[in-house]
Amino acid sequence: MPLATARGRKLISLRRCLASLPAPLLGILLALAALGLVTGSAPLRATPAATARVLPPLQPWIDATPAGGTLNPPAGTYAGPVRIDRPIRIDGRGEVVIDGQGQGTVVTVRSDGVTLRRLHITGSGESHDRLDSGLLVEDGHGNTFEDNRIDDVMFGITLQRANGNRIAGNRIRSKDFDPADRGDGLRLWYSSDNRIERNEIAGIRDITVSNALRNHFTGNTVRDSRRALNLLFSHRTRIEGNLLTHNSTGITTLNSEGVVIRGNRIQHAMDASGAGVALKESASVLIHGNEIIHCAVGVMSDSPMHPVNRVVLIGNRLAHNVTGVNFYGERGGRLVLGNRFEHNLWQAVVGGDDREESHDWQGNYWDDYEGFDRDRDGTGDRPHEIWAYSDRIWMDTPMAKFFRSSPALELLDFLERLAPFASPRLIVRDHQPVAHDAARQEPRAGLPAVPEQRGAEPEAEHKTGARIDR
Repeated sequence: MPLATARGRKLISLRRCLASLPAPLLGILLALAALGLVTGSAPLRATPAATARVLPPLQPWIDATPAGGTLNPPAGTYAGPVRIDRPIRIDGRGEVVIDGQGQGTVVTVRSDGVTLRRLHITGSGESHDRLDSGLLVEDGHGNTFEDNRIDDVMFGITLQRANGNRIAGNRIRSKDFDPADRGDGLRLWYSSDNRIERNEIAGIRDITVSNALRNHFTGNTVRDSRRALNLLFSHRTRIEGNLLTHNSTGITTLNSEGVVIRGNRIQHAMDASGAGVALKESASVLIHGNEIIHCAVGVMSDSPMHPVNRVVLIGNRLAHNVTGVNFYGERGGRLVLGNRFEHNLWQAVVGGDDREESHDWQGNYWDDYEGFDRDRDGTGDRPHEIWAYSDRIWMDTPMAKFFRSSPALELLDFLERLAPFASPRLIVRDHQPVAHDAARQEPRAGLPAVPEQRGAEPEAEHKTGARIDR
């Protein structure tokens, strides 16, 4: 009886409330109630938690594995997140999935000597602030993460104060967001002496290495991302034998000294501000034996902090770029030896107060060299020089670059070369350019030179390993 009385009172109160409402508002409420959009009249629907698949947890299996033991879970999909706090080995054999179900970091390692192999790690959260990752390593050293598949995660693999780890043969993808909204495929923070080898990484934001020393990146592929490799205060990093393609920028270094960039293939970095290699306030950098092809700028560099700390370019091929090299700054300090400049729209741009004598250019091959090699010693009879005529307008005023190659500037440049209105500026002088004939016989970097064989068939030339440009 009391329950019925209470319900009756609520019903009388509801009627009085509705009677006091204006007629138009009462009509809208009745229409919404008919559509099931008013509270209390909506049909019951299953919530995402109710429809989510219930997965068996992997954490009990990990807890039951003793230190130094090996865990081979039965094939299947397991629920994350999981934590590993002692040295164990987990081998998924390509049949085990750890699904974070959109919550936080999927796998967290806080131990030394852990090995994770052939696992599929997926479904992290979407928070940049929490660094939601597929795999997070904190204060863990000497671990191995090999041949894993990591996808649908905000950050791929994150190392924080983790040294001496090996990350090899993994396949890493971020969330399917716009590039700036994704997370980093690899993120190293205060983590040194790690080896990152043979990973296949795509669809990420960046690879970020911050305040991390002596890390080695070897044989990796990074594509369809923003910055393939971004170094911040990360001295003595070695980047060798990687393929970086279809990224906005290839390699960026900021305040990083002693970096070695060798034997990489960097291509199709055609973003408006993109570059194959971009150096900012970095000294003692060696760029050797790379192929930098079809980029907005092949190599971009400001001046080292001190001219003695040289930026050295040796034996690289820069081809089909809008600008081959772009040097700017006031101190000079670049050594450019034995490189090949082919089919670039502008071979070299030296801006600011840089002068040609601030840099050493020797023994480079320039496909637009206009001299001869009459003594056939392989060196041109006169220096190769690049003069800035009307190009000085956009070199000195970067905003004017928008009009570069426009008919007006092209006409002005043509007239400047015929009858200069002002003295042109010499920006490059290579005293010993490689002559055209010698360039055709130059072998590819890393291959042995072969003697000239008159009448040799192309197949025979190919077998010797010589590169012959026709």
